[in-house]
Amino acid sequence: MLENAGVDDLRAALAQREEEAAARESQLARYAADLRETFKRERDRAQQLKRSYRATVRALANAVEARDAYTGRHAERVAAYGLAVARATGLDPVDFPEMEFGFLLHDVGKVAVPDAILFKPAALVPAELAIMRTHPVVGWEILREIDFLGPAKLVVRHHHERWDGDGYPDGLRGDDIPLLARVFAVADALDALTTDRPYRPATDFASARAEIARGAETQFDPDVIEAFCAMPGERFSDLRHEVG
Repeated sequence: MLENAGVDDLRAALAQREEEAAARESQLARYAADLRETFKRERDRAQQLKRSYRATVRALANAVEARDAYTGRHAERVAAYGLAVARATGLDPVDFPEMEFGFLLHDVGKVAVPDAILFKPAALVPAELAIMRTHPVVGWEILREIDFLGPAKLVVRHHHERWDGDGYPDGLRGDDIPLLARVFAVADALDALTTDRPYRPATDFASARAEIARGAETQFDPDVIEAFCAMPGERFSDLRHEVG
């Protein structure tokens, strides 16, 4: 009888522990389900916020471009070119989510440049050139308090710096120029050369790439130029066709 009582006690204790384990497992399952739902809601909110950011940036870029019929879709093109060059240099846009924003907004400071200077069909005189060259700093000032732009603001301020230090607004040289600005400078030059302007016709992509390559170690980062020149020749014409 005593032996049977002991076995019964063990069985009861085991059954209780199994019930407790099942209860804990059920509780953990509820926690996991709650976490999954919370993660899904946060992910959805983050995606919605990112879409909102992108829509805001594109609206601002479009407002800047609406002033100049000659450069229509310039921001879209240089963003596409810039992202392609960035990937070729080993930069992953996933690691720099603000990259595209900086490329799209690079000329936002031109809202402060008078039309007479912005649309002048001839070369600018020194006083006009000085005003034009304020646009990177003006753009930086416009965007400086917008936290979500992050490193994108460095592209806006520094996309006219030169590898040899002769650029503006800060005369930065070499690696002191933010990498995203160095990448973007190549994309910006490519679109400038391959787009019709009032004072000159567009050149073809092959000629434009050759001219840009000659600027390695003076205007452009030689490592970026090496990656740029290694890209397939048709890549940029394909991107231009996609953007329009």
